[in-house]
Amino acid sequence: MRIGYARVSTQDQDNTAQIAALNSAGCGRIFEEKASAGRWDRPELSRLLDQLRKDDVLVVWKLDRLSRSLKDVLTLMETVEKAGAGFLSLTEAVDTTSPAGRMMMQIVGSFAEFERAMLHERTRSGLLAARIEGRIGGRRPKLSPTQQKEIVHLVDSGQKTAADSARLFNVHPRWQGYWPAASSQNSWAIRENP
Repeated sequence: MRIGYARVSTQDQDNTAQIAALNSAGCGRIFEEKASAGRWDRPELSRLLDQLRKDDVLVVWKLDRLSRSLKDVLTLMETVEKAGAGFLSLTEAVDTTSPAGRMMMQIVGSFAEFERAMLHERTRSGLLAARIEGRIGGRRPKLSPTQQKEIVHLVDSGQKTAADSARLFNVHPRWQGYWPAASSQNSWAIRENP
């Protein structure tokens, strides 16, 4: 029997096209999942792998729907092979029921892993370029530098406790902008942004 696996990464995405392709390929059963390919705790994939029997064929629309890591793909293919089943990727025309198909699957898996590594590299480069230009991602500081100095003064002078100062400026007492200094319990230091 052909068993399909359709996966999208987020709840906002739709896997209708994948399911239509899997139905057209003759899948008798289709497991659907909304989870990142980098996660190992994918319950639908686990259920599918547990139900694979001899001569079944695991069918995916595209290889990266199964995983983007060559190591993960090879591990999954080993599980499929131990069950006596085959694997078919519709888009890349990878069919592991033949030796040539097994070789092609490893090549395509290498390209999927390379594509993911390049995406990470481009993202890191973009973040570094933005940082050099003075743009820093993340949440904006809740307190201005003047307010930060005022909190330090209030706590250091003993006029207010850290918790009282935090309430005064409407921030959590464990606000990330301050760490207790090692010298004394009442002394606080501003954490510098990286």
